[in-house]
Amino acid sequence: MEFESRIDLSDLQEAVANIRAEIGKIIIGQQNTIDLLLTAIFADGHVLLEGVPGVAKTLTAKLLAKTISTDFSRIQFTPDMMPSDVLGTAIFNPKTAEFDFKKGPIFSNIVLIDEINRSPAKTQAALFEVMEERQITNSGTTYPMAFPFLVMATQNPIEQEGTYRLPEAQLDRFLFKIIIKYPSYQEEVQILQGNHGRSSAESNNPVDLVHSILTPLQLSTLREKVRKSIVDIKILEYIAKIIHETRNSKFIYLGASPRASVALLNASKALAAIRGRDFVTPQDVQELTPSVLRHRIILTPEKEMEGSTPEDVIAQILQKIEVPR
Repeated sequence: MEFESRIDLSDLQEAVANIRAEIGKIIIGQQNTIDLLLTAIFADGHVLLEGVPGVAKTLTAKLLAKTISTDFSRIQFTPDMMPSDVLGTAIFNPKTAEFDFKKGPIFSNIVLIDEINRSPAKTQAALFEVMEERQITNSGTTYPMAFPFLVMATQNPIEQEGTYRLPEAQLDRFLFKIIIKYPSYQEEVQILQGNHGRSSAESNNPVDLVHSILTPLQLSTLREKVRKSIVDIKILEYIAKIIHETRNSKFIYLGASPRASVALLNASKALAAIRGRDFVTPQDVQELTPSVLRHRIILTPEKEMEGSTPEDVIAQILQKIEVPR
């Protein structure tokens, strides 16, 4: 269908194409995951990546971070990790007789938290303020995070020993929960071919093969374009109906919060821009609803005993609500 864009999105589409090409040097397939990660980048939202070991969760996050010329840090969560290990700590300076704040690894632009569910509740709670308000408070002093600030976290859904369930308040701060699945047979063959053709140095450091595409200033400019995307009142009502239905479904024990409504709106605007449109369609909303809601709702025990998943109930909700025209 032909349409005329009122906002020039050519620079955004060029950046998206270049980022896909850079990541595609290493990652085979996973187009949906990469699209969702790009959507999160332009919607200014944190991402939770879930998948079994070995499906390139960490590598994909590192490659995406490399395409933006900003600082990057990786934090490996463990059961003995304390909040100060993440946020930083005040250290007494004998010369000034005062406490100096030594910043922790969270003070970066793109932060990869590996195995986020391996850390106990106290350390999980330390992320609440920084993920929502882009700042931390220590001893009464507020330290803002530099732009951009994005948390990408990974977790393993299978291994339960030594893990802790993420609190709902923390899950709600993630824009998306992305499920990374096994590659197809053909993709697996391509992975083997690519690995076989690389030198030992390239295989050991695949991130070095990827080049930066965006600067923080360019990212800020593109995000402003995304924010100006046109959203019809019918689309806003459609989003509100979806979220409202999660709070009234007999199959859902805990429904989605207003933060989920805003997340679905911002993500839909970003996805539309990535697809070359300056307006949001119902299809954008439908495509993103599972990723926005799967970690924000809790099914009733009866529904879980039936073997249903959040995705099943979300699909039923989308079928139930009339699509605006």
